[in-house]
Amino acid sequence: MFSTSITIYHYLFIGLILFLIGTIGSIIAKNVIKVLIAIEFMLTGINVNLITFASYCSSGNFDGYVFALFYVGIGAVELAVALYIFYLMYRKKESDNIESYSEL
Repeated sequence: MFSTSITIYHYLFIGLILFLIGTIGSIIAKNVIKVLIAIEFMLTGINVNLITFASYCSSGNFDGYVFALFYVGIGAVELAVALYIFYLMYRKKESDNIESYSEL
């Protein structure tokens, strides 16, 4: 009945939606863990766009895939460091609310 094909714009729209969810979540959230999850949504949206451009725009070139793989690694390290910093701050303030950490 419906013969629609998935184009590059569908994937770019998914990446944009993920990035916007992460941006809005990092602005609205009051909890530090929720902000970190929102930042991971932003990184996922960027990775979707990198893979999309690597798949559609270059044939036989794996640069976009390599960048996406490094970006996943950098995101994991960033999350580990951020969680450790949050752990140290939580031990000092006993709160996970962002507004209680205004004197950074």
